Amino acid sequence: MAKKRRPQSQAAKPQAGDAPIPVVGAREPCPCGSGRRYKACHGRAASHAAVELVQRPFEGLPGEADWVALRELVPAATVELKLKGGLPEGVPSVRLATVLPMAWPALRRDDGSVLLGLQNDTPTGDLSRDLADTLQRALDAEPGTPIETTRVNADGPRLQDLLDLEGPFEPAVHTGFEFWVDNAENVTGEVAASLERANAAAIPTVRLAGVDAAYWCETPEKNHLRWVMTHPEEQLLDALARLHAARETSLGEGTRLVGSFRAHGLTVPVWDLPGSVRAEDVEKPAAAFAERLAGALADTAPLTPEERRARGGLTSRQVTLN
Repeated sequence: MAKKRRPQSQAAKPQAGDAPIPVVGAREPCPCGSGRRYKACHGRAASHAAVELVQRPFEGLPGEADWVALRELVPAATVELKLKGGLPEGVPSVRLATVLPMAWPALRRDDGSVLLGLQNDTPTGDLSRDLADTLQRALDAEPGTPIETTRVNADGPRLQDLLDLEGPFEPAVHTGFEFWVDNAENVTGEVAASLERANAAAIPTVRLAGVDAAYWCETPEKNHLRWVMTHPEEQLLDALARLHAARETSLGEGTRLVGSFRAHGLTVPVWDLPGSVRAEDVEKPAAAFAERLAGALADTAPLTPEERRARGGLTSRQVTLN
C-alpha cells in the first residue's frame, strides 16, 4: 500500500498578506520560513510577475553599445553618470561600475557617493528599470550602506528617466578593482586579499580609442577584439557577409573574423588575434574596417551566392547571451 503523504504544516506554507519577502538566490531558503527553496516558494510568484523581457534595455541612453560591453565583456570599468536635474545634496558623484564587492547591486559610500553595479542578476526582464530602482534606493540610503536586491515596481522609472541623456558616456577601463576602496595601496588584511583575488581573475581589456565600443582583450591562448555595434542586425550581417566574401574583414596578418553574438539587442562581431597583437596594433586596422563596413552597409544589392554562403557561415556561429 502506498504511503500517505504527510500534510504540510501550517508553518511551512507561505502566508498571504505577510510583509514583503526579500529577493534571494533561487536555491537559497525562502525568507518566509517555509523551509523550501526560494524558487519553489515566493520566487515562483515573483518570476510570474516579472516584467516581459526588454530586448534593448539601454536603447536611448548615450553610449548604448558601451553599456552592453560593460555589462557583458569588460571586467573592470567605471563611468561617471549625470542625473537629470543634477546630483542630490550630499551625493558628490554617481558612478556606474561593472561589478562591486560581494556582487552588491549598489553601494552608498562613506563620503555619500554612489557606485551602481551593472553585472548583477536582476529581478525582472527590464534591466533598465531594475538599475533605476537600485540607483534610487542608493541615493536615499545612509552613507556606508550596501544596497540589496529587492522586488521592483513594474511602473517605476527607467534609467532613461533618471539620467541626463545629453551628456557623454565615457568608460574608464581599469586593470583591476582598486576603485572599490579609497587609498587602495594602503588596504590590508581580508580587503587586500579580496582585491588580489579579484584582480587575478580579471582579463586584461582595453577600449580602442579610434572607433566606438570596440574592446581588445588578452587570453592565454589568443587575443580577441569584440566590437559592439548598433546597426540593425540583418543589415549588419549582410554587410559583414559582403566583406567576408571579398576577404576584407581582416584586421591584419593572422587575424580572423570568427563570428558574432547578440547581447541586449545588439550584435557583437568577434575577431581572433594572434597573442602578439596588442590593442594599439589594431587601432588603425579597426578604423579602416569601419570605413569598409560603412560602404558595405550602404550597398542594397541582393547578396551574391558567395555572399549568401558567407552569411550562412556567420549566422551558424552566432549565439545569444540574453
